[in-house]
Amino acid sequence: QVQLVESEGGLVQAGGSLRLSCTASGRTSRRYIMGWCRQAPGKEREFVARISGAGGSTYYTDSVKGRFTISRDNAKNTVSLQMNSLKPEDTAVYYCVADPSSSGWNYWGQGTQVTVSS
Repeated sequence: QVQLVESEGGLVQAGGSLRLSCTASGRTSRRYIMGWCRQAPGKEREFVARISGAGGSTYYTDSVKGRFTISRDNAKNTVSLQMNSLKPEDTAVYYCVADPSSSGWNYWGQGTQVTVSS
């Protein structure tokens, strides 16, 4: 089992930046693929970004490419999401996730709210 705890989100103006962090505990000896998903009000959860176990490979959904950067520090068991040039449509609850499977991500954090004002 892996437990994921996100840092506090926040309120930011459009065009601003925010950094989210997630700390993993439990079976962290296994270097899971990790990522971030989000759920906006009235919408389904969507994938945002993921990073390989060693951190050498990343992938982003088109809407955040060039604005968001995912990274990880395996020595500290953390994964981060640097969000720049934020837009009101980035407003959502952001979830740290780990260990993707054919049925979705196996581990989820509790979520943290990010609100971007126009």
